Amino acid sequence: MKEALKLICFNFIFYILFILFSLIGIPVFSAIVAFQSIFISHRNGMKKFRRAISWYGLGVIRFLPFPFVRVFYKDLDTTDCKGPFIFTCNHRSASDPFLMACIPYEFVQVVNIWPFKLPVLGFMARFAGYLSIREMPFEEFSKKATDLLNEGVSIVAFPEGTRSADGSLGQFHSSIFRVALKSGYPVAPVCITGNENLPARGTLLLKPGTIRIHKLPHLKFEDYKDLTPFKLKNSIRQIIADGIEVMEGKKSL
Repeated sequence: MKEALKLICFNFIFYILFILFSLIGIPVFSAIVAFQSIFISHRNGMKKFRRAISWYGLGVIRFLPFPFVRVFYKDLDTTDCKGPFIFTCNHRSASDPFLMACIPYEFVQVVNIWPFKLPVLGFMARFAGYLSIREMPFEEFSKKATDLLNEGVSIVAFPEGTRSADGSLGQFHSSIFRVALKSGYPVAPVCITGNENLPARGTLLLKPGTIRIHKLPHLKFEDYKDLTPFKLKNSIRQIIADGIEVMEGKKSL
């Protein structure tokens, strides 16, 4: 009974804070960026706008649920490559897009259509240049993604397409890997664990937990240029699967 009450209180407090933070934070961040954009180039204005979205995401995922939910990010890539990267991540929860704010890079995400339908957040995502793979043919998607990479903007993709129903790693789609082979940019696998119940599939109920995000060593174009999209996606999928097993203590390094 005590645990149930604690869970109810946690969710009540979180969602109240989430509403207040959104009502205050989004207009404030937008106003600051809009004011700065008067004095800087469009490119720098977009960079600041995307950074503001990350600040909002960090607030939602790292500060509002604390101390019930703790988030730890670790970069395991020891090279000096500064990107931009094509980040490929496993997908366990609706909170995954917010968690990407922990990655300290300017980026846009590859999403399905539904995020664009969200009030306010959908407009912000579309304005920031987020890419909906369902709304355009591959050639257009590839060109827009490559143009962003050429500008120094990383791409974040969830190749499973939809969140896992049971925490297992689903099959990967090939689109983002075809972009990688056409553009020649480094691919950085990212593993996420611990957020399966934040929230659980089919509910908005959050449960306390510890979330870990590991950015694994990237693959340079020279490492994968001779692979087909099918072999590349399966290679990256195996890297992520192995990384998750290490994070969950099922496999040693």
